[in-house]
Amino acid sequence: MAGNQSTGFCIVMEKCIIVAVADNGAIGINGTMPWHISEELKYFKKTTMGCPVIMGRTTFESLGKALPGRKNIVLTSRDIDCEGVVKVSSFEEAFAACEDVEKCFVIGGASVYAKLVDQVDRLYITEVHTTIVDADAYFPKINCDIWREISRSERFRDEKSGLEYEFVVYDKK
Repeated sequence: MAGNQSTGFCIVMEKCIIVAVADNGAIGINGTMPWHISEELKYFKKTTMGCPVIMGRTTFESLGKALPGRKNIVLTSRDIDCEGVVKVSSFEEAFAACEDVEKCFVIGGASVYAKLVDQVDRLYITEVHTTIVDADAYFPKINCDIWREISRSERFRDEKSGLEYEFVVYDKK
């Protein structure tokens, strides 16, 4: 909970994860995404714009720069010299660095997702209907005892890749 001293009220920050996941749970191969779906990237940008984004160092390095229009918070013990990036060494520090906002997003990678998936409030999952056999990064299985699906888009098809996908949102029960 972040306090707003000037008005005397508290903002309860909604902690969210956003990720694109293959049917077999795959999210990455050699530090990269296993697909390029333009509409999925637009959804990510639209959904996270203006909100702090929390990520591990490897995810940050795969991006190559800070994401514009968002406070970029990177979990690492290494030095990072990049304008627009806040370096933190714990999840507590990462959430505290979000300050007085209504929502923040955890954007990767696999080890960060694994540690936080049951501690956040909402999941924004793009289900990419494919199996990635050579993946080396996976999203944890969603526990239906903890999560309930609150929305699901229609099934879309990416013209370039032929991949089908859906945007699904889960709330913690």
